[in-house]
Amino acid sequence: MSNIKVIALSGGVGGAKLLRGLYNVLPPDTLAAIVNTGDDFEHLGLHISPDVDTALYTLAGLAHPEQGWGRRDETWNFMHALEAIGGETWFRLGDADFAMHVERTRRLKSGEPPSSIIAHFAKSFGIRALIIPMSDDPVATRVLTDEGELAFQDYFVRRRSEPVLHALRFIGAERARLTESARAAFASPDLEAIIIAPSNPWLSVDPLLAIPELRHALETAKCPRIAVTPIIAGKAVKGPTAKIMVELGIPVSPLAVAEHYRGLIDGFVLDERDAALADCFDIKVHIANTLMTTLDDYERVARITLAFVHANNS
Repeated sequence: MSNIKVIALSGGVGGAKLLRGLYNVLPPDTLAAIVNTGDDFEHLGLHISPDVDTALYTLAGLAHPEQGWGRRDETWNFMHALEAIGGETWFRLGDADFAMHVERTRRLKSGEPPSSIIAHFAKSFGIRALIIPMSDDPVATRVLTDEGELAFQDYFVRRRSEPVLHALRFIGAERARLTESARAAFASPDLEAIIIAPSNPWLSVDPLLAIPELRHALETAKCPRIAVTPIIAGKAVKGPTAKIMVELGIPVSPLAVAEHYRGLIDGFVLDERDAALADCFDIKVHIANTLMTTLDDYERVARITLAFVHANNS
């Protein structure tokens, strides 16, 4: 697909919300979402890809409306039966969601690459955008904590982000390559913007940036590169972003997020509750209400971000 106008780098629920907004307001077939797969892991013999599936369910209108992850109208017969025989239930898989993991695992075992499988799922859901894993090569996020080194899902789900975080590493990232579809998106002659979604910069975006080819593509891009704040008034909208920043000795401020992306972004969408900080940035800033709780909000923030892009293109 050569007519990609917008690339969004995304992970988690916050990223998926902006993806849905962009998907709804952009022309069909012009959005490419490159999604974190550092969270992927094997559980109950199945390959689980939480951030990719959240993106798929959200763009397909299937995501759980309150929690943001998993599927709406889910049933839990499998988990109840598993619990009754003493199986592991700390990572919950709904009955409909379970089908995705079974089919993904079957296709992976047959030798099909993740990007092809995800493209098939997206088409099955009627999604007219590219949902691209950050690489077909495995990358695993590991969390160094006061309880030792933990696999990401052990830290994030099993331990609910409770251990104090000291550092992160992304095993395999230095050898990982972009998929052909991601390369084609970055090379699109119609590319107007690269947007870093309001995902957790350390847990959800850094795994993408740890891939040398992806980071280089972002560093050398000729179009505007815009980040949307994941921090509002000293707090994260969702998840442990603020907690992690404190534990890493980083001020819980959108300024710190922009500094984290230094050299990779040209502009920053700042929430209106932090407007007093606008003059402290050394890149272009757009002030807006960035809180996203409804579908209308997703679309509003998407339009605001795209308008900011076009202002930077003119």
